[in-house]
Amino acid sequence: MKEKLEEVLTIWHKHFSDEENQYSEFEPSDIEYFVGCMLYNRFAFSKAHHNLQTMDLSYDFLSSCGDDEYAAAQKVIESIIFENEEEALAFLQSFIQEAKEKYTKPELYLLDRLDYHVSAMAERYEKGVDVKHIDFTNPLMRK
Repeated sequence: MKEKLEEVLTIWHKHFSDEENQYSEFEPSDIEYFVGCMLYNRFAFSKAHHNLQTMDLSYDFLSSCGDDEYAAAQKVIESIIFENEEEALAFLQSFIQEAKEKYTKPELYLLDRLDYHVSAMAERYEKGVDVKHIDFTNPLMRK
């Protein structure tokens, strides 16, 4: 499985090594973040909060990643299959930790956000907690 991810990472690191393909606030760690989001979406975890079941994929990244590169990466991601969600979750957590080791703290903003969300979901698996609704309504609007 790791070889498949390396293939995906190579596709986009090669693509974005050309500065012409980079967007205004591009960080190399965006690639690992985006691949993590693709994995997250691929496995559609049942313990994800319903309003976070699809991670927000960066418009800038999608606009710049290249259609051929995206299609090749998506094909590889779709070929990654696990017996159950717990195995997929462990794989995603491992990917995130390895990705975070490649970058400095200032470069980890998006990966840290993904790690936080995935770790919270892992805790729900560990504790057998079912998904609860999150209300993002502005409290001042409820009066």
